[in-house]
Amino acid sequence: MRLYLPASLGFLPRRMAFSTWVDHLPFGYDIVAALRPRVLVELGTQAGVSYFCFCQAAAEQGVELRAHAVDTFRGDAHTAGYDERIWNEVSAHNAAHYAGFSTLHRMLFEEAAPLFAPESIDLLHIDGYHTYEAVRADFELWWPRVRPGGLVLLHDVAARILDFGAYRYFAELARDHEAFLFHHGFGLGVVAKPGPRPASPLLEALFSADPEVEDALRRFYVHLAEDQELRRKAARVRALRARGG
Repeated sequence: MRLYLPASLGFLPRRMAFSTWVDHLPFGYDIVAALRPRVLVELGTQAGVSYFCFCQAAAEQGVELRAHAVDTFRGDAHTAGYDERIWNEVSAHNAAHYAGFSTLHRMLFEEAAPLFAPESIDLLHIDGYHTYEAVRADFELWWPRVRPGGLVLLHDVAARILDFGAYRYFAELARDHEAFLFHHGFGLGVVAKPGPRPASPLLEALFSADPEVEDALRRFYVHLAEDQELRRKAARVRALRARGG
């Protein structure tokens, strides 16, 4: 593995809310910087923590991106339903920071799919309903729309709660595709579509097929997530002190 200095060093997310994606924010930032996608689609945005991490990376790293978030913003059986507050917060943040390149699609995944041509998406993030059947259906519907050399991220692939089945489907994908699994948090899987990719130490490490390199990369991103959490806490303390709290 070549010397790797991640773009996320010093990164603090503009948008924070309760989310199990916080464990993967440094990687989310870095994968946008490394892959430099032209088209990014997220399926399942909820409060926007992962999506706006991708958008922030694009804005700060000079990536010419068209970003698309697809969600009903009404919740489901796994997240529980929620009122219009989430949609209002997400749409306001998008308008304030990323309106020039980001579009929110308030619809079902299958309704949005015809908006994207085959092999047009560079980076796809699947984070919708988490049963085995739902994750498989989302992947099979959207995989033809991923370009050769593109990547698919699947969240919650280490979660074994309720009727979650993403871990089962990711295990099947990993047998047939170049794939990488982050175990920490609720798990994040990366699946690569065959084709040319940018030269990048991160991409090389992800798909090195070297167990030592893979383990080092996993440990590295655990440390980055822990460091970012400490810096967020320190920033909150400084803000409280500045307000006299």
